[in-house]
Amino acid sequence: MKRFYKTASVDEAAGGGFEVRLDNRPIRSPAKAPLVFASWPLAQAVAAEWDAQPEDIAPDSMPLMQLASTAVDLIGKGRAAIVDGVAAYAETDLLCYRAEHPRNLVERQAQRWQPLLDWATLRYDAPLHVNAGLMPKPQPPEALRALRNAVEAYDDWTLSALQTATGSCGSLIVALALVEGRIDAQEAFEVSQLDETFQIEAWGEDPEATKRRAALRVDIAACRRFVDLLRA
Repeated sequence: MKRFYKTASVDEAAGGGFEVRLDNRPIRSPAKAPLVFASWPLAQAVAAEWDAQPEDIAPDSMPLMQLASTAVDLIGKGRAAIVDGVAAYAETDLLCYRAEHPRNLVERQAQRWQPLLDWATLRYDAPLHVNAGLMPKPQPPEALRALRNAVEAYDDWTLSALQTATGSCGSLIVALALVEGRIDAQEAFEVSQLDETFQIEAWGEDPEATKRRAALRVDIAACRRFVDLLRA
């Protein structure tokens, strides 16, 4: 899509909140729904994404806009299924499956992962079992219910960021810690990519893995920035 506007700006919406305007026309989601931002800083950041577009608009270069559109177009309509899908990550959370060897990987996982599981136990009253190896094992139903309740408590916009972060990290616990400010985007990337980083240190990294990891880093950072701006 070619750039069809000269400027992007932010103004107050008629019914409250803020809207991004392209040449004084309010933007809409891909499904043509109105996009009204509760936060002025978030609206400004989305306007900056539009303003930075070259002659050919690249939607993938506007992660904040994508998260906002997801909140309006998808989560608002399919909230229950999305909550279920995000919460289901706790059943096989990355942090609960530990290597049995080599020793330095085992120690690194325990050092970086266990504090986040301990945090989730205290924060949500949701103790999860840690397993050696990759075979799935059932988690305590009461812990899974507590984590689902935590996911369900978020508004649609925060849930949009949590959903993306959970998929990018492969871990509901890491995503919750990111959204709640327990860890920053860099740490979320590092702990979720711990195994891959360990393998890269030993064997090197191929170009496809480099590209994939870079994209994950951008997605995780965007989720944290989205939540920070939403709450600003």
